[in-house]
Amino acid sequence: MEFKIDTKEKILIVQPQITTLDANLSARFTKEVSELPDLEGRNLILDMALVEKADDTGLKAILTVYHQQYDGGMSCALTGLNSTLTNAIKAADETVYNLAPTMLEAVDLVMMEDYERELMQDEE
Repeated sequence: MEFKIDTKEKILIVQPQITTLDANLSARFTKEVSELPDLEGRNLILDMALVEKADDTGLKAILTVYHQQYDGGMSCALTGLNSTLTNAIKAADETVYNLAPTMLEAVDLVMMEDYERELMQDEE
């Protein structure tokens, strides 16, 4: 699977170069995003601007990657989602809060969470 990747100091921005995320690509999507070498120690922004549709397994793949980031102590935001995908994600998992309409807002969301984690560590 092909991705456009932009690596920042604390953020990895990943844009899948596909229009449909379905059962044929879901497992590969989850595996390849999770194993990106630059993801270690960085927050993730999934830019889904090119993805026009996703079936149930595609939605599950997106949610799996999203939650893996939080399980690893990092943040994740989704941006570029069309209204159909946004509604499907919200319906599938109401714990997904970081749905940002723009890249700038996605960056702000993950950086704010990153700062919160740093402040909480400083207090300990």
